[in-house]
Amino acid sequence: MYLEIVTPEAVLFKGEVTSVAVPGINGEFQMLNNHAPIVSLLGEGTVKIQGDITLDEEIAEKFTQNGKETILAINSGTIEMKDNKVIVLAD
Repeated sequence: MYLEIVTPEAVLFKGEVTSVAVPGINGEFQMLNNHAPIVSLLGEGTVKIQGDITLDEEIAEKFTQNGKETILAINSGTIEMKDNKVIVLAD
């Protein structure tokens, strides 16, 4: 699936991933390929991305990488999943 992570300052990531786990306001949930369409508010926590991720040098400091898992801390946001594309609007 295709993932975009966007903040008010910049687009932090665009690319293919295996899965995305996000901090929903009622608890963490994960999306895999061909997940049903969803729109949800996000709370404070971490966005966990699985897959072979290559980050641009100027934004790499915002992420933590541990093997095939890449983590981004957020304060809040919104997520939309539709047609195998995930958009995370994060603060």
